[in-house]
Amino acid sequence: MNTRIKSFEPWHLGAPLYMPGNRRDILEIANGEKYPWLRAMIFCTEDAVLQADVDSCVRHLGLCLQGFKNTTQQYRFIRVRNPDVLGRLLALPDIDKIDGFVLPKFTEDVFNDYLDQLRDTTFKVMPTLETKEVFNVNAMTNLCQGLLQSDMAENVLMLRIGGNDLMNLLGLRRERASTIYETPLGHIIAQLVTIFKPYGFSLSAPVFEYLDDPHTLLREMKMDLAYGLIGKTAIHPTQVPMIEEAFKVNIEDYEMALSLSDLDAPAVFRMHDAMCEVATHQQWATQILSRQQCYGLKEYISMKDRVELSF
Repeated sequence: MNTRIKSFEPWHLGAPLYMPGNRRDILEIANGEKYPWLRAMIFCTEDAVLQADVDSCVRHLGLCLQGFKNTTQQYRFIRVRNPDVLGRLLALPDIDKIDGFVLPKFTEDVFNDYLDQLRDTTFKVMPTLETKEVFNVNAMTNLCQGLLQSDMAENVLMLRIGGNDLMNLLGLRRERASTIYETPLGHIIAQLVTIFKPYGFSLSAPVFEYLDDPHTLLREMKMDLAYGLIGKTAIHPTQVPMIEEAFKVNIEDYEMALSLSDLDAPAVFRMHDAMCEVATHQQWATQILSRQQCYGLKEYISMKDRVELSF
């Protein structure tokens, strides 16, 4: 059983670096010797590893786990391939040195196959929504209710949206310079948000697969935040600082969130030329304060500087 004491909030993961589980430098990354600024990492045994290499990948992870040092600063997850691989990983002697698992292609069909194995553990889990069922409102509603009724609900750190797998089901790949919200998945993401978030589940944003287009990455992240998504997995170390910089909170939002959280705040008030209403903006304020605690404030840019930067 995982007994390390850590504070777990979805915002704490930041931009987890996604990498194949058979990388040679896993030990250095997991112990903070390589990429020491990394908040979280996900070692993959699924799509990033060929079927023929799964056995050696699991053995490699088992050997690496022996050398993992205890840490409360970085979060370490393994993306399993299927319920069978989860069982093999759980049997490893040092598996308690990781924080949890990413559960791919999560549906009602594999619900019990995964959760039955994790029921008596404290591992955090991140189910991934990336199958054809995601396009079915009833299937997602039933999955949400199933999670709520299970005794694993409190261990679900967040739900991940598998953008590339969902695009693959449509036979599509996003065009360069296009955000995921400019594809057919835009309304699917909105649909998932409205199904799961009212019941307390956080959702993380799909990866951005182009490494040479930071402008579109930042444009997409603006939409991620507007849709209420938390975190965005990085596929390369260069993406991590850009993603986490985008998570910084602007000063006006921070000041409004503080005022909304004040026990002496009036029911409704005007601030920064916006209506602030405690009854309807409290959850937003809580998220803003959590983001600020993790990532700080954006550097203030005056209106004059904004005008000059636009030319």
